[in-house]
Amino acid sequence: MKVTRQTFDAVMVPSYRPAARIPVRGAGSRWWDQDGVEVIDFAAGIAVNALGHAHPRLVEALAQQAGRLWHVANLLTNEPALRLASLLTTHTFAERVFFCNSGGEANEAAFKLARRWGNARATGKNRIVSCLGSFHGRTLFTVSVGGQAKYSAGFEPLVANILHVPFNDVHALEAALTPEVCAFVVEPVQGEGGVTPASQEFLQRAAALCRQHEALLIFDEVQSGNGRTGTLYAYEQLGVVPDVLTTGKGLAGGFPIGAMLTTTALSKALPVGAHGSTFGGNPLACAVGEAVVSELLSPALRQNVHARAKQLRTGLDEIGSRHGMWGATRGLGLLLGAPLSSRWVGESGAIVAAALADNVSILQAGVDVLRFAPALNIKEEDVAEGLTRLAAACGRMSRSPGR
Repeated sequence: MKVTRQTFDAVMVPSYRPAARIPVRGAGSRWWDQDGVEVIDFAAGIAVNALGHAHPRLVEALAQQAGRLWHVANLLTNEPALRLASLLTTHTFAERVFFCNSGGEANEAAFKLARRWGNARATGKNRIVSCLGSFHGRTLFTVSVGGQAKYSAGFEPLVANILHVPFNDVHALEAALTPEVCAFVVEPVQGEGGVTPASQEFLQRAAALCRQHEALLIFDEVQSGNGRTGTLYAYEQLGVVPDVLTTGKGLAGGFPIGAMLTTTALSKALPVGAHGSTFGGNPLACAVGEAVVSELLSPALRQNVHARAKQLRTGLDEIGSRHGMWGATRGLGLLLGAPLSSRWVGESGAIVAAALADNVSILQAGVDVLRFAPALNIKEEDVAEGLTRLAAACGRMSRSPGR
C-alpha cells in the first residue's frame, strides 16, 4: 500500500499537521524520505532521538530483548526495569523510580504524588504553582498545570487550585509560595515556551521557599534531561537539587518511556494501588533505556555535546546576523533557541518549512523562536552541513519579495 501525506488526512485525527515528506529510514543524524532524499536532522524527534537514528547499541539491545520478554503486568517485575532504575538512582539524587510511557505521564505521576503528599500533611495543602510559558504534557491535569492557554483552551473546567507565576520572576514566586502550596514545578529550560533557561537566582530562591513552606520542588526535565544540556540532568549544573524529577523523551532514544524520580520518603505518598501504568517498566523500553543511559554517561559523549553546542550556536548566530532573521541564540547544551527579529515575528513555521525544503529539519518553540535539538552524538561534519543548508534557506527567504 502506497501511503502519502493525503493518506494522513484520510485516516488520522486532525490533531497534527505533518509536512508532506515522510521519513522511511534514518542513520545517525540523517534521515531519508520516500524518494530517497537525505535530510540533516537538527530536530531529533523533538529532543527524543538522543543518540540519533538506528544507533547500533540500541538496535542490539532492542533485538536481544525482543527475543526474550516483551511485557509482563506490574504484578511482576522484570530485569531491564530493575537495571535501568538502578542506573538512574546511582547517577542522580533519586532513590526511587516510577516508570511510565511518556514525559506527560511522568508529570501526571509527580503532580498526583504532590497532591497526596500535601493532603496528608495538612488540610488544604494542595495548591500547585507553575510558570507561565511552561509545558508539562497533554493530559487534563498536565495542561492545567502548564502555563500556556493554547494547550488548555476548550478543555475547561480545568483541574482546580493551580497558580501560575511569570517565569524567572522572583518577587511573583515569593508571593505565590505560601503554606497552602504542596509543590512548585519548573522546567530548568522552558522548551515549548521559547527555549528559555531558568535563572540560577530563580531556582535557588524557589528551593529556599519550598523548604520554608514545606512544598515539593519538582523539576520537569522531560526535554532538558538525558544528557541534552551536557550533564545527565540539567539540575546538576544549577546548584539546586529537586525533590522530584520527571523525564521522558530521550530516555530510551525514541522508544516510548517516561520516569518520575524521587526520594524514598516521598515515594511513600504513592503506596500500593495509589497509581499505576500498564506499560510502565516495559522490558523492551527499559532494555533500550539502559543502553541509552550507559551511553549518556560516557565522558566522550558529554564532550561532544559541549563541542557541537558551541559549533551550532556560533553558526546560528552568524546566519541570524547575516540575514537579520534572529538574535543571539539561547539555551543549554544541545537545546538551543533562536528568537526571531521583529521583521520575522510570527514566521517560525515558514522558516521551518523553508529549511526542510533545503533538506535540514529544525523545530519551532512557539511562533517567534526556532528550536534546535539534534542528536547528542551528532558529528561535526553533520552540524556544518546542516548549517550550510539552513543558511541557503534563510538566504532565499531574505531575498524574497517584500524582504
